[in-house]
Amino acid sequence: MSAVPPSALGTSDELSTEERNLTSLTIANVRLPHEDRALASRLWRLKCKLGKVEDISLLQSRDDVKPDESNIDAQGSILIPSFCHSHVHLDKCFILDRCTIVSGEFHEALEVTGRAKAAFPLDLNDLYDRGARLIRESVQFGVTSMRAHVEVDSIVGFACLDVAQALQRKFELICDVQIAVFAQEPLFGAPGDTTPGLNFTLLQQALQRDGLTVVGSAPYVEPTIEQAKSNIALVMDLAVQYGAHLDFHLDYNLDADAEPLIYEVISQARRNHEYWTQTPLRPRPRRITVGHATRLQLFTPAQWHHLAEAIKDLPITLVGLPQSDMYMQGRQDWDQPLGAPRSTLRVPHILNEYGIEIAMSVNNVGNAFTPQGSLDPLSLCTFGVAVFQSATPADIQTLVRSVTLTSKITIGQDSAHLGLFPTRGDPADFVILHGTETLQSAVLHPAWDRTTIRAGVMVSRRQTQVWFFDVDEGNPPACPTQA
Repeated sequence: MSAVPPSALGTSDELSTEERNLTSLTIANVRLPHEDRALASRLWRLKCKLGKVEDISLLQSRDDVKPDESNIDAQGSILIPSFCHSHVHLDKCFILDRCTIVSGEFHEALEVTGRAKAAFPLDLNDLYDRGARLIRESVQFGVTSMRAHVEVDSIVGFACLDVAQALQRKFELICDVQIAVFAQEPLFGAPGDTTPGLNFTLLQQALQRDGLTVVGSAPYVEPTIEQAKSNIALVMDLAVQYGAHLDFHLDYNLDADAEPLIYEVISQARRNHEYWTQTPLRPRPRRITVGHATRLQLFTPAQWHHLAEAIKDLPITLVGLPQSDMYMQGRQDWDQPLGAPRSTLRVPHILNEYGIEIAMSVNNVGNAFTPQGSLDPLSLCTFGVAVFQSATPADIQTLVRSVTLTSKITIGQDSAHLGLFPTRGDPADFVILHGTETLQSAVLHPAWDRTTIRAGVMVSRRQTQVWFFDVDEGNPPACPTQA
């Protein structure tokens, strides 16, 4: 078992839980995403106490606010629920500098990432620093919760998990880092194997640790379709045994001849129906998440209706990962007149036509699977406007929900807001998008300047400094240096 790096030792300089319980926060002169356009254009005052929304009031005139730790003057900017990474990889982020891309194909990404991953246990400080960077940058974008996939297998042992748990403790007051113990590598060693190998044993051992509530795997890496189905059954049994949520990377292809394994997940869930169903004895059932699911893009309307009917009484949520899906899938159509297809789940369309609400998430950042993009969930909405051809007010709301409320429900945050407009008693987890007044503008032109609020406490504030050449002056002043 690997040791926690020295940089993880020591105490956090954030507020303690006890101190937070004594805090209150007032956000004045703020706009809220009300469905009524007239009310959305008005200014509001939001009071938070004990981590919850205590009061919401409409202002008749602009408040005179002196900003401090207990008061924020939003100056007419919009406030929305904080973002959630419903699917992000904590251990293999920011490693593109050690992964050479030649073809860009999926198998190449697996190979070069595997080589980089083999070195993770040899430099725990690097592993820790990259994970800390991911969390910090995410919070600066407005993220207050995430499901962080952490690999456990014969290559890295428990090194990634040890570091992830250290990061979880370090940042627990500013971001809820929910660790998913994840098997990226096959559970079966060879095509003829009927008994899982060491990777399954390590996965099982990891779940015996306190505080781990999610288990997942990537059945598509197994040597055969039969073993992929066995992977699903084995990992689901682990979830039931340890009382965990379940998260599959699944149906990551655009092959019309490939069997959609989503139906194997549904079949196995029905085999354990009591565990996945809400009852008086289980008021908060665990959830099943299916990430990628690009194969479903080939479904006909009849197949989508059939899927909607099959999952309607099960806690199953699909998560689209557009940055990765669009970059990686559809390369077999490279020479076609239109090139690769739109190979990611059509979030607004699938909701509008089939009633299936889909989350979106970042997935990877700075590696061979996703070399482009940032950790900003809102950028996925902007990307989605073009990819999904969706810019109506209803679709804008769906896109924002996909990276906020839908994503929080996906990872099992039952206390999440019911709507984009806050109500009394909601968790006080928000992001203020400075200089942005409408939800439409938030999606079409995302603000860089943001304030992140978690449990009624401001945990991040990002501001831009701008210098511009004054064309009206003959001799422009020197560019100011950054303090």
